[in-house]
Amino acid sequence: MLIGGIQKLSLLDYPEKMCCTIFTIGCDYRCPFCHNSSILANGPENNHISKEEILEFLKTRKGLLDGVCITGGEPLLQSGLEEFMREIKDLGFLVKLDTNGSYPDRLKTIVKDHLADYVAMDVKNSPKQYGRTVGIEPLDLTPIQESIRFLLSDVVPYEFRTTVVREFHTAGDLVELAKWIHGAEHYYLQSFKDSGDVLEDGLHSYSEEEMQEFLEKIQPVIPSVELRGV
Repeated sequence: MLIGGIQKLSLLDYPEKMCCTIFTIGCDYRCPFCHNSSILANGPENNHISKEEILEFLKTRKGLLDGVCITGGEPLLQSGLEEFMREIKDLGFLVKLDTNGSYPDRLKTIVKDHLADYVAMDVKNSPKQYGRTVGIEPLDLTPIQESIRFLLSDVVPYEFRTTVVREFHTAGDLVELAKWIHGAEHYYLQSFKDSGDVLEDGLHSYSEEEMQEFLEKIQPVIPSVELRGV
C-alpha cells in the first residue's frame, strides 16, 4: 500500500458517517482539475505513511469513528488494497471506497467479498468528452461502462458524482452523462474548487445559479440528483 496522507476526521467524505480519510498514491488518469495532483504519481516529494501506522491509529478511534474512506489517487491501483480493507473491517469500521471505475473486475471482487460498505464512483463527463476530461485520448470506455452497470445493479450502497468545471462541462454534456447513468439512486454535482494542488492552472467553477440550472436540466433523467459543496 502506498499511502500519502490521512485526514483524521471528516464529516463529509462518508454520507451520514463520521470517518477518517486515507489518500492512496497513484492514479491512471490525469484530470486537469484533480485536487490531489501531488499524489497522482509516487515520488520522493510524497509523504509515505505505513499501513501499520494507519491501523494503529484506527485502534485508538474505536467507538469514536464510524468508518474509513479510502480515496486517492485511484485506490484500486494498490496491490494490497483487499488485505488492507479486510484489516480495517476486522477492527469494526465501515469502509467507503472512492474510485474512478477503471478497474471493474477488482471493484466487483471487493464488493462481493463484502470489503466495501459504500462505493463512490466519479463519472467524469459524457462519453464523447470523457477522454479529454481525464487527460487520456483515446480512452477505452468499456471498463467505465462495466463499473456503471455493476453499481446500477444495487449490489452495494453507492453514489455517482461529477466535479463540474467550466472549461470541461456544458449543460448538454451533463444531460448526456445523466442518461448514461440513468437509474442511479444517488447522483451529485460538485462544483470545482481550486485546492491549490490542481494539475492545470486557470480552471473555473460555475456559479451557484448556473449549477442550479444544470440540476434542473438533469432532474427529468435522474430525479434524485443533488448539488454538493456549492
